[in-house]
Amino acid sequence: MINLADELGHLAYTVTGDGPPVVLVHAGIADHRMWDAVVPALAERYSVVRYDLRGFGESPVPSGEFGETDDLLRLLDHLGHERVHLVGASWGGRVSVGFTLAHPERVRSLGLLAAPWPGYDWSADMFAYDEAETKALAAGDLDVAVQVNLDMWLRGATRTWEEIDPELTERLRGPVRTALANQEAVGELSRGVTGNEVAAIAVPTLVGVGLRDNTDFRAIARRYAGEIPGAELVEFPDAAHLIALESPAELTAALRPFLDAQG
Repeated sequence: MINLADELGHLAYTVTGDGPPVVLVHAGIADHRMWDAVVPALAERYSVVRYDLRGFGESPVPSGEFGETDDLLRLLDHLGHERVHLVGASWGGRVSVGFTLAHPERVRSLGLLAAPWPGYDWSADMFAYDEAETKALAAGDLDVAVQVNLDMWLRGATRTWEEIDPELTERLRGPVRTALANQEAVGELSRGVTGNEVAAIAVPTLVGVGLRDNTDFRAIARRYAGEIPGAELVEFPDAAHLIALESPAELTAALRPFLDAQG
């Protein structure tokens, strides 16, 4: 990967293909590699940009206060991209929403895959997950915290581990561990992502949701699709929270015509 150096350290990024730029923003328990299986097909027509958010993958914890949307703007300026197709998964979707609201002139289209909704009235299952993760981290048991996250975000609410490809589990385990190890430091330095007035989003938007995801995120996806003008909702029957990992062919089949239609 290439490093974009700045006063806070560096952001690691990679570019594949040539054509109109598509920026993929990873989930908060992953890194840029979660998109590996969708990149080849997109790169046939597009310049696909992936980067690791600070504290994830190959981007270290920054040395001072930072903003996720500021980082994305800095990366686009560094690469010389005036307008991009922006696709974000989970926390990366939240970053993408914030960026689109703050810099609408830089976004050609928007893809949201299982993005959270700030201030959402979370279910008991989500509170139980958060409590289990917090307890494991407080005890210094990173292995247990990793497993809590794999149970929640990869296995999902309706499946057994026998139904999950073991290769996916092992591919995700390392990125989850890195994210959790850096979580406290990143949280202390991040200014967060502001803005969720999604009715103001005026670019073509695709909202994706895995039907094996928990009920909260299925409801949130419908909310995004209902409140963003003209948004299209696409459901992925065989995926839980991490659609790009579990259903890459189906995701590519949805993204390609959507992106092609925007030019």
